[in-house]
Amino acid sequence: MNSVDWIVLFGTLLLIVSYGAWKTRGSQSMQSYLLGNNSLPWWSVGLSIMATQASAVTFLSTTGQAYEDGMRFLQFYFGLPLAMVILSITAVPLYHKLKVYTAYEYLETRFDRKTRTLAAFYFLMLRGLSVGITIYAPSLILSTILGWSINLTTVLIGTMVLMYTVSGGSKAVSITQKYQLTIIMAGMVTAGLIAFSKLPEGITFGQTFAYAGEVGKLNLINLSFNLSDRYNIWSGLIGGLFLFLSYFGADQSQVGRYLGGSSVAESRLGLLFNGLLKIPMQFIILYIGILIFVFYQFNQAPLLHNQALLNKAMTTDAAPRIAELSAQYDHVFQERKAKANELVAAIQQNDRDKIEQSKGDIKAIQKAESDLRTETKAAISSAIPGANTLDKDYVFINFVMTYLPHGLVGLLLAVVFSAAMSSTASELNALASTSAVDIYKRSIRPNENEAHYVKASRWLTVMWAIFGILFASLANQAENLIQYVNIVGSIFYGTILGIFLCAFYLRYLQSTAVFIAAIVGEAIIVYLYYYTDVAFLLYNIIGCIAVIALAFIIQVIFNQIRSEKSGA
Repeated sequence: MNSVDWIVLFGTLLLIVSYGAWKTRGSQSMQSYLLGNNSLPWWSVGLSIMATQASAVTFLSTTGQAYEDGMRFLQFYFGLPLAMVILSITAVPLYHKLKVYTAYEYLETRFDRKTRTLAAFYFLMLRGLSVGITIYAPSLILSTILGWSINLTTVLIGTMVLMYTVSGGSKAVSITQKYQLTIIMAGMVTAGLIAFSKLPEGITFGQTFAYAGEVGKLNLINLSFNLSDRYNIWSGLIGGLFLFLSYFGADQSQVGRYLGGSSVAESRLGLLFNGLLKIPMQFIILYIGILIFVFYQFNQAPLLHNQALLNKAMTTDAAPRIAELSAQYDHVFQERKAKANELVAAIQQNDRDKIEQSKGDIKAIQKAESDLRTETKAAISSAIPGANTLDKDYVFINFVMTYLPHGLVGLLLAVVFSAAMSSTASELNALASTSAVDIYKRSIRPNENEAHYVKASRWLTVMWAIFGILFASLANQAENLIQYVNIVGSIFYGTILGIFLCAFYLRYLQSTAVFIAAIVGEAIIVYLYYYTDVAFLLYNIIGCIAVIALAFIIQVIFNQIRSEKSGA
């Protein structure tokens, strides 16, 4: 990076932070601070919803996912449009009618305070830890790429988010997110176009599709029904529907975005906008990963995309072995490049026999490359105990740092920071609103004025930001932390969704039955976590079903007891 990159990087970030803080300064009411005065148009709601989902991990990992595994990850989102329709019909008008600040307020209207507080507590546990990983993951990668301290990048991201989130609340989050998402997508598309422009002369855009398809990267649809395969059309339609109903219907980080809509219609349109555009957006991001894959068919990919780790390993006793593997890797690349040119020529001539022959040769060479990378990772792990050699998250950022011109490097790094800031801001706002409204105002200080609660919300935002920064700074292994946070989320998400499904659709069930069921259901999940080998992703389904089933059983028992007493 040179001075131009630094100017672009910090200029972009400071502009976003300053604009968000200035545009929304002086929010003095809960309505303004937590819901943005319910003044957001549908397109702003939709962009804010999309930006909340789009953390830095999304852009770094999704491109790396496509690079290694093709396009099949897109099927994960196939249940999203249906979930948006269901929530637009049911949740949106209900939340607006009740004029709630958070999703959990509704639970008191439907049930009682104890059920509301329990659901809010579960949410604060899972989202409070999630904000740490939202800050930590990009901080780790940026610290590795830039050579900065992980603590510095963590504090930098957390502090910049805090500046405008504390100042303007929900409206500041929504206003800044639309610019952040614009910068993010513009930067991603620019990187993809540069990858395409650096392909050998004569290769058209359509032929990159054809090449990717021939080598198995355009695996968009998988119709096979396999419960162990998380990326097929059935897991996307069924599992994705289940996940997105819980995320958008019961997670305040998303509910808070569409509660800021100026009307039921605007909030509905915002959700539907997200449902319609999220899949094309993910397709574009995934295909940028494919373009980088095709680029590396004709330009040598690194032996390890995490160059900082590779350079560190070269200072250890593993250096001779890694150098030997690197020489073999160079030789294998020259063979693959020749076969890649043969495949392109065959595609251009529409010669199926040559296409099949070249595909077979490339597949064998790719297997050899994969084996060399695996051996390299093993050598690094042996030389540096505890080193995280999973490097797909570094594919995109390493391409940017190596091949993009100065200025654009700074812009793409600003993209990573902006994505981290965008999703972190939504999470902090959701944590602050839930803490302030569902815990502090309802149970601790219920009789204060508006100014007091706005001030409390700002301090709670600061508190959660500090918590996230500390949690991120204390982390040592990204993989372990990500797994830990996913486990925590899975432990609580199913129970929360079960509570909301009971509230929305099962009028027979009453508060005490659901409250007891939610506690017992959560206890079952905790038991499964500590004493069984059940995959943690299944906790979401088990927890939800347990809450509903137990609530029905408990309600029937309660009704029988009441009936016996009344009969007596």
